[in-house]
Amino acid sequence: MKRPFSNPIGFTPLPVTIICTLIYIVLFVTLLLTHLVVPSAPKTKTPVAGVNLTEAWLDLQHISGGFHPYNSRRNDEIRDWLLRRIDRILAESMKGIMFDRARYLHDAQFRASIAKQNPAVVFSDVSSNVTFSCEGKNLDEPGVSIYFEGTNVMVYLPGLEDDNEDWWNTGKEPPEKGGLLVNAHYDSVSTGYGASDDGVGVVTILQIIKHFTSKGHKPKKGIVALFNNGEEDYLNGAQAFRKHPLSKFPKAFLNLEGAGAGGRAVMFRSTDTEVTRAYQKSKHPFASVLSGDAFKRGIIKSETDYRVFTEKLGLHGLDLAFFEPRARYHTDQDDAKHTSIDSIWHMLSAAITTLEALSSDNQSFDGKGSDSVWFDLFGQILAVFRLRILFALSVTLLVIAPLTHIIIGTVLYKVDKLYICGRKKQVRNSEGEESVLLHGWKGFFQYPLLIVLASATNVGLTFLVVKLNPCIIYSSPYAVWSMMLSAWAFVAWFVSCAADFLRPSALTRLYSLLWLSCISWIILLAVTVLEKRQHIAGGYFLVFYFAAIFLATTIAFLELFGLPRKSEYAEEVSPCHNGQTPSHRSQSISSGQRLALSSEEQQRPETNNEEQPAGQDEEATETTSLLRHDRQTTFAHYRHQNPETNEDEAKDESKGRKVYLGEQAWSWSLPTWPWVFQFLLLSIIPIIMTGEVALFLTSSVNQTLADGSSIMLPHFAIAIFTILLLVPISPFIHRYTPHIPVFLLLIFIGTLIYNLVAFPFSANNRLKVYFDQHVDLDTGINTVSLTGIKEGSFLKDIVASLPSTAGQEISCVDSTVRVGLQQCSWHGVPPKVVPSPPPVLGIPPQFGYTDWLSFNISRATNTTRNEAYFTLSGKNSRACKIEFDSPISDFEVKGAAAEARSEKVPKGGSKEIRLWSRRWEKPWHVKVQWGDEGPSFAVGKKKQQPRRQGLNGRVVCLWSDANVSGVIPALDEAWKFVPAWVAISKAKDGLVEGSKSFLV
Repeated sequence: MKRPFSNPIGFTPLPVTIICTLIYIVLFVTLLLTHLVVPSAPKTKTPVAGVNLTEAWLDLQHISGGFHPYNSRRNDEIRDWLLRRIDRILAESMKGIMFDRARYLHDAQFRASIAKQNPAVVFSDVSSNVTFSCEGKNLDEPGVSIYFEGTNVMVYLPGLEDDNEDWWNTGKEPPEKGGLLVNAHYDSVSTGYGASDDGVGVVTILQIIKHFTSKGHKPKKGIVALFNNGEEDYLNGAQAFRKHPLSKFPKAFLNLEGAGAGGRAVMFRSTDTEVTRAYQKSKHPFASVLSGDAFKRGIIKSETDYRVFTEKLGLHGLDLAFFEPRARYHTDQDDAKHTSIDSIWHMLSAAITTLEALSSDNQSFDGKGSDSVWFDLFGQILAVFRLRILFALSVTLLVIAPLTHIIIGTVLYKVDKLYICGRKKQVRNSEGEESVLLHGWKGFFQYPLLIVLASATNVGLTFLVVKLNPCIIYSSPYAVWSMMLSAWAFVAWFVSCAADFLRPSALTRLYSLLWLSCISWIILLAVTVLEKRQHIAGGYFLVFYFAAIFLATTIAFLELFGLPRKSEYAEEVSPCHNGQTPSHRSQSISSGQRLALSSEEQQRPETNNEEQPAGQDEEATETTSLLRHDRQTTFAHYRHQNPETNEDEAKDESKGRKVYLGEQAWSWSLPTWPWVFQFLLLSIIPIIMTGEVALFLTSSVNQTLADGSSIMLPHFAIAIFTILLLVPISPFIHRYTPHIPVFLLLIFIGTLIYNLVAFPFSANNRLKVYFDQHVDLDTGINTVSLTGIKEGSFLKDIVASLPSTAGQEISCVDSTVRVGLQQCSWHGVPPKVVPSPPPVLGIPPQFGYTDWLSFNISRATNTTRNEAYFTLSGKNSRACKIEFDSPISDFEVKGAAAEARSEKVPKGGSKEIRLWSRRWEKPWHVKVQWGDEGPSFAVGKKKQQPRRQGLNGRVVCLWSDANVSGVIPALDEAWKFVPAWVAISKAKDGLVEGSKSFLV
């Protein structure tokens, strides 16, 4: 016998299971491949005019050949190499152009004529200095003041629209139309080789110079290529650029950065819609406005030069950076080995197309741009539109969606087909009025039960994993994802099948969509409020999510027009209408009918009219089962079979209509195919958009616990996005066969065990700990510290692995430098950062420490203010600082450019002055003011002087060069002896700090 539901897209178990599973597999695999695989670089080494990928790769290997922080000798070497490299690039583009160099330096007209041929002008800035400050955690708390001497390198690429004048030398204003800025920093941290942070950015700009100086590719607008130095320490290089004449020229910028090692470069921040559209032309865009909102709201604490360019220079622009894996960021794995030429090409190609678009754009980029929404789809298309458009769409959906459903519901009510929530229908007959049960309420509460229990399971799993093995997400985020997805799907299927067995209903799908509409409407309301009041665009995917739910629900409502009128159905099943006695009423109006006859059986004449109809109960006796209609107590729709029927069939003797297992008898006329369109609406766009956000968020935060971020955030993010990714299948999951859910149960069991017992770190996902060493130059006390996570005993185990800690009492306290982490300290191996004569037998090496730092303090006597003069310098260093136990109110560094007091000192005063010089062992001369200020004042007949206050603190110098083994033995020991699953990074600006106390 042919099975009755042979429709390949009918709403029956086999089609539902196959179609839904295949679509999910295709979408998930595509999302993962897009996220994990970097688009391949072209096979040719010169894919764009002037660009040479082989050169770029070799340049990157040179830059990342050693640590090169600002306070290191190798930093000077990289700067000299960079100038030579730029000269070589420009020499290639200047072939055939000969001129008198001496005349060029002294003849302005001759310079102007050469400028028409010269593709670029190079600036080696060794004169700009800047003084600025950073606020404390609160405005009234003391902050930090910085004096910095810049060593930036800049290349000006004149545009077709630019004047052929050297306005930067004459003091004239730059061209009114302005130009563009592309920026990268050439310094690294003291514990990282700086391949991705920011070596790729540097080689990208070198290739940009080659491209725009090649024949026929001169930009329409001029471009300033900035190689800044000192970004890793308070964005010093970008601050120094503010003081150079070229800083007045750009109107828009592109900042190239790195916060990971390899992978794809993400456009994670933008000022406005207009500049974002330039990035839209990239061949492989990768972007999410969610990251921009995270920076805007202060969720992401780290900063880039983007902040200086927008807040201090008022420019429009974009931030483009590598962002994963975070575990390699600022470590010795940020090297060329852990990046690729594909990653270089991804950033380089995006940068060239973005600059070309910005250069050809006729906009002036003056004034404030419009807030924007931007996201990519499969790394192929970038969607960009204004936030106000998203807000208008949100408001429209909030109004239109419920209004549409109310109108459709009203029409259904008018035509007497509104079966939802319908309990019974009154029918008039010869005996009067009687009630025919419709069972329209069946299935109404099934969906909230499913959502609550499945989601509660994920929340419970989150707390379980965080309690027993919270760091597993650091190295195995996809194991956590697999556990959450399989658990939610299995529980949702189990609950829905149980509910469907106990209370089968043809309206289950419609009720599920109605509940989804209500829940998502509330979420959309919150998203809309955030769009309006906070200008947050990161909820864009929820807007499209709701739109999909709205359309699917609308289709479900329209399906009801295929049902018979309730009055017609009630008359048809009424006992009096069928000539039956009231005692047979229950059989006639029963909603427990199973599948009716197939189309072949409907056409076959009855062969045995005397046989008792299937589905009609015989008279009950004392031996009759309490479970009528042969209902089984399992969740599969099975029943004892009559030899004449299939296991999924039953016969409605009166009409022979199809009714799915146990559902309402009036549902025979519901179409069986619209569910496919509903599922496609619910799945494709919502899963793509939500999945891309989920993967981006996972990669962004799963390893931030090493930075002191909340351990709960990534776990709860996965739990929430699991619900969002699987909700599209929930209205259909009660039709699933048990095969897939049982398979998911096995996956859940396996991943749960793994997530609870597996070691959370590995050689490819190393736990980051932060090193620093402090030497008290007054006493010779030498303290080494490692700072790391509080969870578990990982940090203490790492410290115990170091030979120098044997037999020592390790002191572990909460870190004051890196909030959320723990700092463990011990007496370490003495550093050798300052060259010294060979040690004398019997004299401890620390007695030679006093020469490392020299300072002198004198109190001003010719003023009524609390004022003192500091002179300090450090051997083999060009970075020092003065720390104060109480905040100062003002200071001045000799030779510094004039700055307003509000720029130099925060509102709450400064607790520290950081000093950076471009010369080694340079002495600083600093005037400091603190406490009560102002002229003397009279009290009665006596002239009263302001209260004189003392000032105490420490003078500190920094050493950050770890390129030579043996200079910092404690760091060498850590690199050598820590486990393979541990990475060492710097805790402070200096790897070693030497300090002396002072009292004024």
